[in-house]
Amino acid sequence: MLIELEDNLTQLTLAPAVGGSIVNWRVRATGQPLLRHTDEHALNSGLPGKLGCYPLAPWSNRIAQGGFDNPTGWLGLTPNSPTDPLPIHGSAWQQVWQVLSQTADEVVLESVCDTPFAYRAEQRFRLNNGELSIALRVTHLAEHAAWHGLGLHPYLPRQPGTQLQARAKQVWLSDASKLPTGLAPVPQDWDFTRSKTLPAGLVDNGFCQWDGHCRIEQPELGYTLECRATGADYFLLYCPPGLGFFCIEPVSHPVNAHHLPGRPGLRLLEHGQSIQLDFSLDYHPTVEAGARANAVDH
Repeated sequence: MLIELEDNLTQLTLAPAVGGSIVNWRVRATGQPLLRHTDEHALNSGLPGKLGCYPLAPWSNRIAQGGFDNPTGWLGLTPNSPTDPLPIHGSAWQQVWQVLSQTADEVVLESVCDTPFAYRAEQRFRLNNGELSIALRVTHLAEHAAWHGLGLHPYLPRQPGTQLQARAKQVWLSDASKLPTGLAPVPQDWDFTRSKTLPAGLVDNGFCQWDGHCRIEQPELGYTLECRATGADYFLLYCPPGLGFFCIEPVSHPVNAHHLPGRPGLRLLEHGQSIQLDFSLDYHPTVEAGARANAVDH
């Protein structure tokens, strides 16, 4: 079952049964995709990674060493993706979510999971005048405390002229297994303090000390997204060469934080305690796009 939301400018399609994922987010007047377009084949794959966006809980990205230490001892993990040898992105994306409430422009989804420990995840999606707001909240349900982290994994269209603006002070360098090896100053090619086009080469790295704001300009597609995150001091940037998408993922912690000194960004939650990550994407048509739409209307 798919769920549709809409406001005066955009339309959102959700697939609760496929990891609580966003299928498509489009401009109502033109059908222009604002996230990577999902066709019927991608939806029928049943894989959230083929869709527009999915939730990351109770952690983001990869964990090394086959698990991690909780206060009560070692928690073993097994690989959970056919495309990666390490446990990745938690378990919420592999659950069937339920609809808690729904109106024309807002829906709340819920998933209660017991892997790798008991927790309840909630996503609240809302549309308002072209702004998509996503609130991801996790509540720890297990008897004993455990480490938690959150993230969202949106896929965005990539054109030759696509530009990104996102301020970060450091970047995690990584090895062949895509695990972090150390912090470094952001190299010039990856410095998006001012808006610039995406690098030609592969980027698959975590950026630190983010102010929570990013701007995505799509001149060929006729719009800009102004995005803001709270509960996320880091973002992951994934730019695969030669593909028509990229990802900028707001996350609460760096990759493999469970094994980094101090467990940066992770929260140790007792029974009944919660953490939340909020992300908004605000659609603004460009002047040229608005002129084209008016010409069609008249």
